[in-house]
Amino acid sequence: MSIVEFWNEYGNLLLLNTRVTLFMVFVSTAFAYLIGVPIGIGLVITSDNGLRPNKIIYGILDFVVNIVRSIPFLILLILIMPITKMMVGKTWGAEATIVPLVFAAAPFIARMVESSLMEVDHGVIEAAQSMGASNWTIVWKVMVSEARSSLIVGATIALATILGYSAMAGSVGGGGLGDVAIQYGYYRYQTGVMIITVVLLVVMVQVMQGFGMWLSKLLDKRITK
Repeated sequence: MSIVEFWNEYGNLLLLNTRVTLFMVFVSTAFAYLIGVPIGIGLVITSDNGLRPNKIIYGILDFVVNIVRSIPFLILLILIMPITKMMVGKTWGAEATIVPLVFAAAPFIARMVESSLMEVDHGVIEAAQSMGASNWTIVWKVMVSEARSSLIVGATIALATILGYSAMAGSVGGGGLGDVAIQYGYYRYQTGVMIITVVLLVVMVQVMQGFGMWLSKLLDKRITK
């Protein structure tokens, strides 16, 4: 099959599912951050060296994050199918895949946020406390501000991870490039389709990582011009 013939047969399919993949990744990442950021901040605040140490709350958050993170994504996707059906009315397609993507990504993001905020120099936090800053102000205007470069790197890693999850969801009709690779590349023995989907996924990861690292360096206060 020539390149022209290949494009005429699969071009629109690949373009459509590239958009579907990006839709799933960015929407699920947004929702996962809405859940994961508060959990990550809660872990930092309630830790032994946090602003408001609380072993019970920290233990609960830590336990939930560890449990969900330990479940392989494909198994998690199947386990929460009843929840997915209840929320979106179906268990297949892009919209349905967003639900397990959020469940899988939120604990991962929580750990990334926790790790980034824990890197902040404790002396900076103590200085803010000595000036009478509230805990809310310290978290958002000191800790998040100081850790913004690390947080962006974490977001870049999260995007690449969620992109990989979305491709795995294709094995159970999740839609996107993963679905194309399985349905057309694997089941129909179209090696060219498989190769192109892999290339597209690799390109997307590289673009995300490149932009994320550039933005991280741009906002890094430690880098002097």
